[in-house]
Amino acid sequence: MQTRTLGSTGPAVSALGLGAMGMSGAYGAADRGESIATVHAALEAGVTLIDTGDFYGMGHNELLIAEALRGRDRDGYRLSVKFGALRGPGPGFGGVDGRPEAVKNFLAYSLTRLGTDHIDIYRPARLDPAVPIEETVGAIKEMIDAGYVRHLGLSEVDAATIRRAHAVHPVADLQIEYSLISRAVEADILPALRELGIGMTAYGVLSRGLISGHWAAGHTAGPGDSRGFSPRFSSGNVEHNLALVEALRRVADAKGCTVAQLAIAWVAAQGEDIVPLVGARTRERLAEALPATALTLTADDLAEIEKAVPPGTARGDRYPSAFMSGLGAGN
Repeated sequence: MQTRTLGSTGPAVSALGLGAMGMSGAYGAADRGESIATVHAALEAGVTLIDTGDFYGMGHNELLIAEALRGRDRDGYRLSVKFGALRGPGPGFGGVDGRPEAVKNFLAYSLTRLGTDHIDIYRPARLDPAVPIEETVGAIKEMIDAGYVRHLGLSEVDAATIRRAHAVHPVADLQIEYSLISRAVEADILPALRELGIGMTAYGVLSRGLISGHWAAGHTAGPGDSRGFSPRFSSGNVEHNLALVEALRRVADAKGCTVAQLAIAWVAAQGEDIVPLVGARTRERLAEALPATALTLTADDLAEIEKAVPPGTARGDRYPSAFMSGLGAGN
């Protein structure tokens, strides 16, 4: 497994990270044993970056990750944790809390659930519009100084917010959606990251399975699957988007790889400062994703991919409308 460094101040991590959200019900029921086996398979393959959030399954995901990592060398992996998203007992979200006292409270619970004495990268999941980012980041800086956190991360914020946060404490990386059909970061955010020496962990590289090559027209999301509310999976949009996938499949076939491998490799090819996160929740999907790290895309390959999926051609927002206003970048 190749490694990449998250910005000029962040840790060295595997060139591919494992996003664990799907193991805690985001896409419907997941098998606990298979989820744990997938984490083990990732570690054995050299994956060292594991991403979670304290609100994934209301703590379920952190407890699951703790079980999967039990007995492992703590220096052998890096934990990236998001916080701040508020949940209720039902399926909805209740806003964001970035107050300094809340930051420390969230962190205390995460450390306990994960069974660790430190988090490698700690980041607010979204910007709290009621709290200046300097205050939220200042609290994380205090936790870094106290040894409970190693690095500061951000998630889904705009370039101006990145600059303000970075002025308080160096930011290791920004976690944000980036894929062949979600390229809004390229206009302002990615240039700002590179100017400041900040890395990127890219989630949604397969657009929640839409461009994985495994989603078919007529397939419907099951109970508890958030894709049932996603505009890009809605009737009328999904058929158009899957036509883009079929165009991409022709490029993948010519390259001798799968659609998923090509889509992951495309993100990785956009810069050594970008680490794609794959949300595999089975060993089968992980095994398909791993070879993408060794897939070299030539200039001709990249041109063919751009022809197959030109920027801005996907239909539908990447989140339901109620969530779009909380994002630092559009589609």
